[in-house]
Amino acid sequence: MLSREDFVFTIGYDGPAAVIDNQAKRKYGKLSTRELALNGLFRAAYSSAVYSRDPKELEFVAEAYKQLLRKSSAGLSNVDISSMDRLFGVFLVDVNRSITL
Repeated sequence: MLSREDFVFTIGYDGPAAVIDNQAKRKYGKLSTRELALNGLFRAAYSSAVYSRDPKELEFVAEAYKQLLRKSSAGLSNVDISSMDRLFGVFLVDVNRSITL
């Protein structure tokens, strides 16, 4: 299984290996789920919440994202947790190898 930091900053997969954004990992890897969301890093925040398997973290990220949408002119504030997997393309997978870029 990947470390939390590797999972949070996975940008794709090359066969059985996760491709990691090493620059973002070094810069933001120690931030909590809440800190990632408050810094506008919603995909990373959602990945962190998924990795933690904590429903409260998932709810926080969803609510922070909804607040952002309400402030924008997009008017798409009906996003819920169940649609965020697809929105951000984040799913827990069992990967043992990583490639850093």
